[in-house]
Amino acid sequence: MIDVLVVGAGPTGLMLACELRLAGVRVVVLEKLTEPTTQSRGRGLHARSVELTDQRGLLDRFLAVSEKFQVGGLFGGIVKPWPDGLDTAHPYGLATPQTVTERLLGERARELGAEVRRGCEVVGLDQDDDGVTVGLADGTSLRSRYLVGCDGGRSAVRGLLGVGFPGEPATVETLLGDMELTEDPATVAAVVEEVRRTQLRFGAVPDVDGQAGVYRLVVPAEGVAEDRTAAPTPEEFRQRLRAVAGTDFGAHSPRWLSRFGDATRQAERYRVGRVLLAGDAAHVHPPTGGQGLNLGIQDAFNLGWKLAAEVGGRAPEGLLDTYHAERHPVGAAVLANTRAQMTLLGTGPGATALRELFAELMDFEEVNRYVTGMITAVDVRYDLGEGHELLGRRLRDVKLERGRLYELMHDGRGILLDRTGRLSAAGWEDRVHHVVDAGGEPDVPALLLRPDGHVAWVGEDGQGLLDALSRWFGAANAAHGPTRAGTSPLGVS
Repeated sequence: MIDVLVVGAGPTGLMLACELRLAGVRVVVLEKLTEPTTQSRGRGLHARSVELTDQRGLLDRFLAVSEKFQVGGLFGGIVKPWPDGLDTAHPYGLATPQTVTERLLGERARELGAEVRRGCEVVGLDQDDDGVTVGLADGTSLRSRYLVGCDGGRSAVRGLLGVGFPGEPATVETLLGDMELTEDPATVAAVVEEVRRTQLRFGAVPDVDGQAGVYRLVVPAEGVAEDRTAAPTPEEFRQRLRAVAGTDFGAHSPRWLSRFGDATRQAERYRVGRVLLAGDAAHVHPPTGGQGLNLGIQDAFNLGWKLAAEVGGRAPEGLLDTYHAERHPVGAAVLANTRAQMTLLGTGPGATALRELFAELMDFEEVNRYVTGMITAVDVRYDLGEGHELLGRRLRDVKLERGRLYELMHDGRGILLDRTGRLSAAGWEDRVHHVVDAGGEPDVPALLLRPDGHVAWVGEDGQGLLDALSRWFGAANAAHGPTRAGTSPLGVS
Protein backbone atom coordinates (compact mmCIF):
# COMPACT_ATOMS: atom_id res chain seq x y z
CA MET A 1 0.00 0.00 0.00
CA ILE A 2 1.13 3.57 -0.69
CA ASP A 3 1.90 5.43 2.54
CA VAL A 4 0.72 8.88 1.45
CA LEU A 5 -1.07 10.13 -1.65
CA VAL A 6 -0.50 13.84 -2.29
CA VAL A 7 -3.06 15.37 -4.64
CA GLY A 8 -1.56 18.32 -6.51
CA ALA A 9 1.94 18.84 -7.91
CA GLY A 10 2.23 22.53 -7.15
CA PRO A 11 4.81 23.98 -4.74
CA THR A 12 2.86 22.82 -1.67
CA GLY A 13 2.43 19.23 -2.82
CA LEU A 14 6.01 18.90 -4.05
CA MET A 15 7.49 20.36 -0.86
CA LEU A 16 5.39 17.95 1.14
CA ALA A 17 6.60 15.04 -1.00
CA CYS A 18 10.22 16.07 -0.32
CA GLU A 19 9.62 16.23 3.43
CA LEU A 20 7.93 12.83 3.52
CA ARG A 21 10.66 11.17 1.48
CA LEU A 22 13.35 12.46 3.85
CA ALA A 23 11.73 10.18 6.43
CA GLY A 24 11.46 7.23 4.06
CA VAL A 25 7.71 7.50 3.52
CA ARG A 26 6.43 6.02 0.25
CA VAL A 27 4.66 8.93 -1.42
CA VAL A 28 2.87 9.28 -4.75
CA VAL A 29 1.87 12.70 -6.08
CA LEU A 30 -1.23 12.82 -8.29
CA GLU A 31 -1.59 15.76 -10.67
CA LYS A 32 -4.58 16.44 -12.92
CA LEU A 33 -2.54 18.34 -15.52
CA THR A 34 -0.68 16.21 -18.03
CA GLU A 35 2.13 18.78 -18.33
CA PRO A 36 3.59 21.33 -15.91
CA THR A 37 1.77 24.66 -16.01
CA THR A 38 3.33 27.60 -17.82
CA GLN A 39 1.55 30.10 -15.57
CA SER A 40 3.80 31.76 -12.98
CA ARG A 41 1.30 33.36 -10.63
CA GLY A 42 3.53 33.16 -7.56
CA ARG A 43 6.65 35.16 -8.25
CA GLY A 44 8.95 34.69 -5.32
CA LEU A 45 10.00 33.33 -1.95
CA HIS A 46 9.84 35.46 1.17
CA ALA A 47 12.54 35.32 3.85
CA ARG A 48 10.90 32.51 5.82
CA SER A 49 10.64 30.29 2.73
CA VAL A 50 14.26 31.11 1.86
CA GLU A 51 15.17 29.79 5.31
CA LEU A 52 13.33 26.55 4.59
CA THR A 53 15.24 25.97 1.35
CA ASP A 54 18.51 26.54 3.21
CA GLN A 55 17.45 24.19 5.98
CA ARG A 56 16.93 21.41 3.43
CA GLY A 57 20.02 22.08 1.32
CA LEU A 58 18.13 23.61 -1.62
CA LEU A 59 19.10 27.26 -1.32
CA ASP A 60 22.00 27.12 -3.78
CA ARG A 61 19.67 25.74 -6.45
CA PHE A 62 17.29 28.65 -5.97
CA LEU A 63 20.05 31.27 -5.80
CA ALA A 64 21.38 30.03 -9.16
CA VAL A 65 18.12 30.94 -10.94
CA SER A 66 16.77 33.81 -8.80
CA GLU A 67 17.46 37.41 -7.95
CA LYS A 68 17.51 38.64 -4.36
CA PHE A 69 15.24 41.51 -3.37
CA GLN A 70 14.89 43.58 -0.23
CA VAL A 71 11.59 45.41 -0.19
CA GLY A 72 10.35 46.22 3.27
CA GLY A 73 6.63 46.52 3.90
CA LEU A 74 5.31 45.49 0.51
CA PHE A 75 1.93 46.01 2.13
CA GLY A 76 -1.07 47.37 0.23
CA GLY A 77 1.15 48.84 -2.47
CA ILE A 78 3.28 50.71 0.09
CA VAL A 79 6.98 50.02 -0.41
CA LYS A 80 9.58 51.01 2.18
CA PRO A 81 13.30 50.22 2.67
CA TRP A 82 14.09 46.88 4.29
CA PRO A 83 13.99 47.26 8.11
CA ASP A 84 16.94 46.48 10.33
CA GLY A 85 16.83 43.78 12.97
CA LEU A 86 14.53 41.27 11.27
CA ASP A 87 14.91 37.92 13.06
CA THR A 88 16.49 35.97 10.21
CA ALA A 89 19.92 35.20 8.80
CA HIS A 90 18.36 35.60 5.34
CA PRO A 91 17.02 39.18 5.25
CA TYR A 92 15.92 39.05 1.62
CA GLY A 93 13.44 37.45 -0.72
CA LEU A 94 14.04 35.61 -3.98
CA ALA A 95 12.37 36.61 -7.24
CA THR A 96 11.65 33.12 -8.55
CA PRO A 97 8.89 32.33 -11.06
CA GLN A 98 6.46 29.73 -9.78
CA THR A 99 7.26 27.50 -12.75
CA VAL A 100 10.91 27.45 -11.65
CA THR A 101 9.98 26.78 -8.02
CA GLU A 102 7.87 23.82 -9.13
CA ARG A 103 10.67 22.51 -11.35
CA LEU A 104 13.27 22.66 -8.58
CA LEU A 105 11.02 21.09 -5.97
CA GLY A 106 9.89 18.44 -8.46
CA GLU A 107 13.48 17.54 -9.27
CA ARG A 108 14.31 17.24 -5.59
CA ALA A 109 11.21 15.13 -4.86
CA ARG A 110 12.16 12.69 -7.62
CA GLU A 111 15.78 12.56 -6.42
CA LEU A 112 14.47 11.50 -3.03
CA GLY A 113 12.31 8.80 -4.57
CA ALA A 114 8.85 10.37 -4.79
CA GLU A 115 6.67 9.32 -7.70
CA VAL A 116 4.75 12.00 -9.62
CA ARG A 117 1.88 10.76 -11.78
CA ARG A 118 0.38 13.27 -14.20
CA GLY A 119 -3.01 13.13 -15.88
CA CYS A 120 -4.57 11.70 -12.72
CA GLU A 121 -7.77 13.50 -11.71
CA VAL A 122 -9.31 12.57 -8.37
CA VAL A 123 -13.10 12.21 -8.60
CA GLY A 124 -13.91 9.99 -5.61
CA LEU A 125 -12.71 9.57 -2.05
CA ASP A 126 -13.56 7.17 0.75
CA GLN A 127 -11.73 6.49 4.00
CA ASP A 128 -11.94 3.91 6.77
CA ASP A 129 -9.93 3.05 9.87
CA ASP A 130 -7.08 1.59 7.82
CA GLY A 131 -6.67 3.92 4.87
CA VAL A 132 -8.05 6.05 2.05
CA THR A 133 -9.33 4.94 -1.34
CA VAL A 134 -9.43 7.47 -4.18
CA GLY A 135 -11.26 7.05 -7.46
CA LEU A 136 -9.66 8.52 -10.58
CA ALA A 137 -11.35 9.93 -13.66
CA ASP A 138 -10.08 7.01 -15.78
CA GLY A 139 -12.09 4.57 -13.66
CA THR A 140 -9.16 3.20 -11.66
CA SER A 141 -8.59 3.57 -7.93
CA LEU A 142 -5.67 3.82 -5.54
CA ARG A 143 -5.29 2.96 -1.88
CA SER A 144 -3.09 4.75 0.65
CA ARG A 145 -2.73 5.04 4.40
CA TYR A 146 -3.12 8.84 4.30
CA LEU A 147 -4.00 11.48 1.72
CA VAL A 148 -3.23 15.19 1.57
CA GLY A 149 -5.16 17.57 -0.68
CA CYS A 150 -2.80 20.18 -2.11
CA ASP A 151 -5.01 20.73 -5.15
CA GLY A 152 -5.70 24.44 -5.02
CA GLY A 153 -8.53 26.80 -4.17
CA ARG A 154 -11.12 24.71 -6.03
CA SER A 155 -9.87 21.57 -4.28
CA ALA A 156 -11.60 18.37 -5.32
CA VAL A 157 -10.34 16.73 -2.13
CA ARG A 158 -11.91 19.39 0.08
CA GLY A 159 -15.18 19.11 -1.82
CA LEU A 160 -15.25 15.32 -1.57
CA LEU A 161 -14.55 15.56 2.16
CA GLY A 162 -17.45 17.96 2.63
CA VAL A 163 -15.31 20.36 4.67
CA GLY A 164 -16.85 23.82 5.01
CA PHE A 165 -15.02 26.69 3.31
CA PRO A 166 -16.52 29.81 4.89
CA GLY A 167 -15.38 33.35 4.25
CA GLU A 168 -16.03 36.44 2.20
CA PRO A 169 -16.96 36.24 -1.51
CA ALA A 170 -15.17 38.26 -4.16
CA THR A 171 -16.28 41.87 -4.50
CA VAL A 172 -13.70 42.96 -7.08
CA GLU A 173 -11.79 41.10 -9.75
CA THR A 174 -8.45 41.64 -11.45
CA LEU A 175 -7.20 40.41 -14.82
CA LEU A 176 -3.70 38.99 -15.00
CA GLY A 177 -1.61 37.73 -17.89
CA ASP A 178 1.56 37.79 -19.95
CA MET A 179 1.40 39.48 -23.37
CA GLU A 180 3.64 41.17 -25.90
CA LEU A 181 3.27 44.92 -26.44
CA THR A 182 3.96 46.96 -29.55
CA GLU A 183 4.11 50.25 -27.64
CA ASP A 184 7.50 51.79 -26.90
CA PRO A 185 8.77 50.68 -23.44
CA ALA A 186 9.35 54.26 -22.34
CA THR A 187 5.76 55.16 -23.14
CA VAL A 188 4.50 52.07 -21.30
CA ALA A 189 6.52 53.01 -18.22
CA ALA A 190 5.23 56.59 -18.28
CA VAL A 191 1.60 55.50 -18.58
CA VAL A 192 1.98 52.97 -15.78
CA GLU A 193 3.53 55.57 -13.49
CA GLU A 194 0.67 57.97 -14.13
CA VAL A 195 -2.13 55.42 -13.73
CA ARG A 196 -0.67 54.01 -10.51
CA ARG A 197 -0.99 57.41 -8.85
CA THR A 198 -4.65 56.54 -8.32
CA GLN A 199 -4.99 52.84 -9.29
CA LEU A 200 -2.59 50.49 -7.55
CA ARG A 201 -4.27 47.40 -8.99
CA PHE A 202 -2.70 48.26 -12.34
CA GLY A 203 0.77 47.38 -13.58
CA ALA A 204 2.97 46.27 -16.44
CA VAL A 205 6.25 44.49 -15.66
CA PRO A 206 8.61 44.15 -18.66
CA ASP A 207 10.60 41.08 -19.73
CA VAL A 208 8.76 38.89 -17.24
CA ASP A 209 10.57 35.66 -16.34
CA GLY A 210 13.38 36.60 -18.73
CA GLN A 211 11.10 36.72 -21.80
CA ALA A 212 12.24 39.74 -23.82
CA GLY A 213 9.33 41.92 -24.90
CA VAL A 214 6.76 40.04 -22.79
CA TYR A 215 4.95 42.03 -20.09
CA ARG A 216 3.15 40.83 -16.97
CA LEU A 217 -0.06 42.89 -17.11
CA VAL A 218 -2.44 43.51 -14.22
CA VAL A 219 -5.63 45.51 -14.67
CA PRO A 220 -8.91 45.82 -12.73
CA ALA A 221 -11.81 43.94 -14.31
CA GLU A 222 -15.15 45.62 -14.98
CA GLY A 223 -16.95 43.45 -12.44
CA VAL A 224 -16.90 39.96 -10.99
CA ALA A 225 -17.38 37.26 -13.64
CA GLU A 226 -20.10 34.67 -13.11
CA ASP A 227 -17.65 31.95 -14.17
CA ARG A 228 -14.28 32.82 -12.70
CA THR A 229 -12.78 29.61 -14.06
CA ALA A 230 -13.07 31.05 -17.59
CA ALA A 231 -9.97 32.99 -18.62
CA PRO A 232 -10.53 36.48 -20.05
CA THR A 233 -10.27 36.81 -23.82
CA PRO A 234 -7.48 38.92 -25.32
CA GLU A 235 -10.09 41.46 -26.43
CA GLU A 236 -11.58 41.68 -22.92
CA PHE A 237 -8.08 42.31 -21.60
CA ARG A 238 -7.38 45.03 -24.19
CA GLN A 239 -10.75 46.65 -23.51
CA ARG A 240 -9.97 46.93 -19.80
CA LEU A 241 -6.52 48.35 -20.56
CA ARG A 242 -8.13 51.05 -22.71
CA ALA A 243 -10.74 51.81 -20.05
CA VAL A 244 -8.21 52.13 -17.21
CA ALA A 245 -5.07 53.42 -18.97
CA GLY A 246 -6.48 55.01 -22.12
CA THR A 247 -4.47 52.62 -24.30
CA ASP A 248 -4.08 48.90 -24.81
CA PHE A 249 -0.34 49.29 -25.60
CA GLY A 250 -0.87 47.18 -28.73
CA ALA A 251 -1.12 44.06 -26.55
CA HIS A 252 -0.99 40.81 -28.51
CA SER A 253 0.28 37.20 -28.48
CA PRO A 254 -0.83 36.25 -24.96
CA ARG A 255 1.21 33.55 -23.24
CA TRP A 256 -1.57 33.03 -20.70
CA LEU A 257 -4.46 35.03 -19.26
CA SER A 258 -6.31 34.61 -16.00
CA ARG A 259 -8.44 36.41 -13.43
CA PHE A 260 -8.50 36.51 -9.65
CA GLY A 261 -10.82 38.00 -7.07
CA ASP A 262 -10.49 39.24 -3.51
CA ALA A 263 -12.39 36.37 -1.88
CA THR A 264 -11.02 35.17 1.46
CA ARG A 265 -12.02 31.67 2.56
CA GLN A 266 -10.56 29.10 4.93
CA ALA A 267 -11.31 25.44 5.51
CA GLU A 268 -13.04 24.82 8.81
CA ARG A 269 -10.78 21.82 9.44
CA TYR A 270 -7.36 20.96 8.03
CA ARG A 271 -7.77 17.30 9.00
CA VAL A 272 -10.60 14.82 8.71
CA GLY A 273 -9.39 11.40 9.83
CA ARG A 274 -6.71 10.23 7.42
CA VAL A 275 -7.21 13.12 4.99
CA LEU A 276 -5.56 16.52 5.38
CA LEU A 277 -5.59 19.82 3.47
CA ALA A 278 -2.67 22.17 2.75
CA GLY A 279 -1.96 25.24 0.65
CA ASP A 280 -4.76 26.84 -1.33
CA ALA A 281 -6.95 23.80 -0.67
CA ALA A 282 -7.03 25.03 2.94
CA HIS A 283 -7.17 28.79 2.35
CA VAL A 284 -7.65 31.31 -0.46
CA HIS A 285 -7.03 35.04 -0.41
CA PRO A 286 -5.92 37.84 -2.75
CA PRO A 287 -2.25 37.72 -3.83
CA THR A 288 -1.47 41.02 -2.09
CA GLY A 289 1.91 40.81 -0.42
CA GLY A 290 2.86 37.68 -2.38
CA GLN A 291 1.99 35.37 0.52
CA GLY A 292 0.00 32.53 -1.05
CA LEU A 293 2.76 30.31 -2.44
CA ASN A 294 4.86 30.86 0.67
CA LEU A 295 1.98 30.04 3.01
CA GLY A 296 1.44 26.73 1.22
CA ILE A 297 5.12 25.75 1.31
CA GLN A 298 5.20 26.52 5.02
CA ASP A 299 2.05 24.43 5.57
CA ALA A 300 3.88 21.50 3.96
CA PHE A 301 6.98 22.10 6.08
CA ASN A 302 4.90 21.96 9.25
CA LEU A 303 2.92 18.90 8.19
CA GLY A 304 5.60 16.73 6.56
CA TRP A 305 7.59 15.58 9.59
CA LYS A 306 4.44 15.08 11.66
CA LEU A 307 2.73 12.93 9.04
CA ALA A 308 5.94 10.97 8.50
CA ALA A 309 6.09 10.22 12.23
CA GLU A 310 2.47 9.07 12.14
CA VAL A 311 3.12 6.79 9.17
CA GLY A 312 6.23 5.42 10.86
CA GLY A 313 4.33 4.57 14.03
CA ARG A 314 6.49 6.74 16.25
CA ALA A 315 4.28 9.84 16.57
CA PRO A 316 3.28 10.78 20.09
CA GLU A 317 -0.44 11.07 20.75
CA GLY A 318 -1.96 14.19 19.22
CA LEU A 319 1.08 15.17 17.13
CA LEU A 320 -0.78 15.14 13.81
CA ASP A 321 -3.55 17.30 15.26
CA THR A 322 -1.01 20.04 16.02
CA TYR A 323 -0.88 20.68 12.26
CA HIS A 324 -4.36 22.25 12.32
CA ALA A 325 -3.77 23.83 15.73
CA GLU A 326 -0.62 25.62 14.52
CA ARG A 327 -1.33 26.38 10.87
CA HIS A 328 -5.03 27.35 10.96
CA PRO A 329 -4.33 30.53 13.01
CA VAL A 330 -1.47 31.43 10.66
CA GLY A 331 -3.76 31.08 7.65
CA ALA A 332 -6.46 33.16 9.35
CA ALA A 333 -3.94 35.93 10.02
CA VAL A 334 -2.94 36.01 6.34
CA LEU A 335 -6.59 36.26 5.29
CA ALA A 336 -6.99 39.19 7.68
CA ASN A 337 -3.97 41.10 6.43
CA THR A 338 -4.93 40.61 2.77
CA ARG A 339 -8.40 42.02 3.51
CA ALA A 340 -6.71 45.06 5.04
CA GLN A 341 -4.44 45.42 2.02
CA MET A 342 -7.36 45.31 -0.41
CA THR A 343 -8.89 48.21 1.51
CA LEU A 344 -5.64 50.15 1.15
CA LEU A 345 -5.64 49.45 -2.60
CA GLY A 346 -9.02 51.10 -3.06
CA THR A 347 -9.46 54.22 -5.19
CA GLY A 348 -11.97 56.16 -3.06
CA PRO A 349 -10.99 59.17 -0.95
CA GLY A 350 -11.21 57.16 2.27
CA ALA A 351 -8.82 54.48 0.99
CA THR A 352 -6.45 57.16 -0.34
CA ALA A 353 -6.36 58.94 3.02
CA LEU A 354 -5.84 55.64 4.86
CA ARG A 355 -2.98 54.68 2.53
CA GLU A 356 -1.26 58.04 3.05
CA LEU A 357 -1.55 57.67 6.82
CA PHE A 358 -0.30 54.08 6.73
CA ALA A 359 2.68 55.11 4.58
CA GLU A 360 3.63 57.70 7.20
CA LEU A 361 3.35 55.14 9.99
CA MET A 362 5.64 52.76 8.12
CA ASP A 363 8.40 55.35 8.24
CA PHE A 364 8.72 54.31 11.90
CA GLU A 365 11.26 51.47 12.03
CA GLU A 366 9.25 49.44 14.52
CA VAL A 367 6.10 49.57 12.36
CA ASN A 368 8.06 48.69 9.22
CA ARG A 369 9.67 45.74 11.00
CA TYR A 370 6.30 44.53 12.29
CA VAL A 371 4.65 44.65 8.87
CA THR A 372 7.63 43.08 7.11
CA GLY A 373 7.84 40.32 9.71
CA MET A 374 4.13 39.64 9.18
CA ILE A 375 4.29 39.51 5.37
CA THR A 376 7.46 37.40 5.27
CA ALA A 377 6.19 35.10 8.08
CA VAL A 378 9.44 35.64 10.00
CA ASP A 379 7.39 36.61 13.07
CA VAL A 380 5.26 33.44 13.11
CA ARG A 381 5.30 31.86 16.57
CA TYR A 382 3.36 28.75 17.51
CA ASP A 383 1.66 28.52 20.88
CA LEU A 384 3.67 25.84 22.66
CA GLY A 385 2.74 27.00 26.15
CA GLU A 386 4.44 29.19 28.71
CA GLY A 387 8.21 29.45 28.81
CA HIS A 388 11.23 31.09 27.27
CA GLU A 389 10.66 33.83 24.69
CA LEU A 390 12.18 31.56 22.01
CA LEU A 391 9.64 28.80 22.63
CA GLY A 392 7.48 28.30 19.55
CA ARG A 393 9.59 30.55 17.32
CA ARG A 394 11.75 29.36 14.46
CA LEU A 395 15.43 29.69 15.20
CA ARG A 396 17.35 31.58 12.54
CA ASP A 397 20.49 30.01 11.14
CA VAL A 398 23.42 30.49 13.54
CA LYS A 399 27.13 29.79 13.30
CA LEU A 400 28.50 26.88 15.27
CA GLU A 401 32.04 25.96 16.16
CA ARG A 402 32.04 23.69 13.12
CA GLY A 403 29.74 25.00 10.44
CA ARG A 404 26.18 26.35 10.48
CA LEU A 405 23.03 25.14 12.21
CA TYR A 406 20.99 24.73 9.03
CA GLU A 407 23.68 22.53 7.50
CA LEU A 408 22.82 19.96 10.16
CA MET A 409 19.12 19.90 9.27
CA HIS A 410 19.29 18.79 5.63
CA ASP A 411 18.11 15.29 6.58
CA GLY A 412 14.95 16.48 8.31
CA ARG A 413 15.86 15.52 11.88
CA GLY A 414 15.47 17.62 14.99
CA ILE A 415 18.40 19.22 16.81
CA LEU A 416 19.41 19.25 20.47
CA LEU A 417 21.76 22.24 20.59
CA ASP A 418 23.64 21.69 23.84
CA ARG A 419 25.88 24.43 25.25
CA THR A 420 26.41 22.53 28.53
CA GLY A 421 27.76 19.23 27.21
CA ARG A 422 25.90 17.48 30.02
CA LEU A 423 22.64 16.59 28.24
CA SER A 424 21.71 13.60 26.13
CA ALA A 425 19.29 12.60 23.36
CA ALA A 426 20.08 8.89 23.77
CA GLY A 427 17.18 6.83 22.50
CA TRP A 428 16.19 9.46 19.95
CA GLU A 429 19.38 9.41 17.83
CA ASP A 430 17.42 8.29 14.77
CA ARG A 431 15.25 11.42 15.05
CA VAL A 432 17.39 14.06 16.78
CA HIS A 433 20.99 15.21 16.26
CA HIS A 434 22.79 16.01 19.52
CA VAL A 435 25.05 19.00 18.83
CA VAL A 436 27.44 19.95 21.62
CA ASP A 437 28.57 23.51 20.95
CA ALA A 438 30.03 25.74 23.65
CA GLY A 439 29.61 29.22 22.22
CA GLY A 440 27.71 31.56 19.97
CA GLU A 441 24.05 32.44 19.90
CA PRO A 442 21.43 32.09 21.15
CA ASP A 443 22.60 32.68 24.71
CA VAL A 444 20.80 29.75 26.35
CA PRO A 445 22.10 26.57 28.04
CA ALA A 446 20.41 24.31 25.51
CA LEU A 447 17.43 24.13 23.20
CA LEU A 448 15.52 21.51 21.23
CA LEU A 449 14.52 22.19 17.66
CA ARG A 450 11.76 20.31 15.88
CA PRO A 451 12.47 19.21 12.29
CA ASP A 452 10.71 22.37 11.04
CA GLY A 453 13.15 24.55 12.98
CA HIS A 454 10.75 25.72 15.69
CA VAL A 455 12.02 25.75 19.27
CA ALA A 456 10.29 23.06 21.34
CA TRP A 457 12.23 23.42 24.61
CA VAL A 458 14.78 25.74 26.23
CA GLY A 459 16.71 25.06 29.43
CA GLU A 460 19.19 22.71 31.08
CA ASP A 461 16.96 20.43 33.15
CA GLY A 462 17.33 16.83 32.04
CA GLN A 463 13.78 15.85 32.93
CA GLY A 464 12.36 18.82 31.05
CA LEU A 465 14.34 17.75 27.99
CA LEU A 466 13.08 14.16 28.25
CA ASP A 467 9.51 15.43 28.46
CA ALA A 468 9.99 17.60 25.37
CA LEU A 469 11.65 14.79 23.40
CA SER A 470 8.75 12.48 24.21
CA ARG A 471 6.15 15.12 23.41
CA TRP A 472 7.49 15.94 19.96
CA PHE A 473 9.44 12.86 18.88
CA GLY A 474 7.61 10.00 20.56
CA ALA A 475 8.96 7.26 22.79
CA ALA A 476 12.67 6.57 23.03
CA ASN A 477 14.01 3.44 21.40
CA ALA A 478 13.59 0.50 23.78
CA ALA A 479 17.27 -0.46 23.74
CA HIS A 480 19.92 2.18 23.28
CA GLY A 481 23.45 2.92 24.28
CA PRO A 482 25.30 6.19 24.69
CA THR A 483 24.69 8.85 22.08
CA ARG A 484 26.84 8.19 19.03
CA ALA A 485 29.35 10.81 18.02
CA GLY A 486 31.12 11.65 14.82
CA THR A 487 28.43 10.34 12.46
CA SER A 488 27.95 13.58 10.58
CA PRO A 489 30.36 15.84 8.66
CA LEU A 490 30.22 18.33 11.52
CA GLY A 491 30.79 15.78 14.26
CA VAL A 492 27.26 15.52 15.66
CA SER A 493 25.37 12.40 16.61
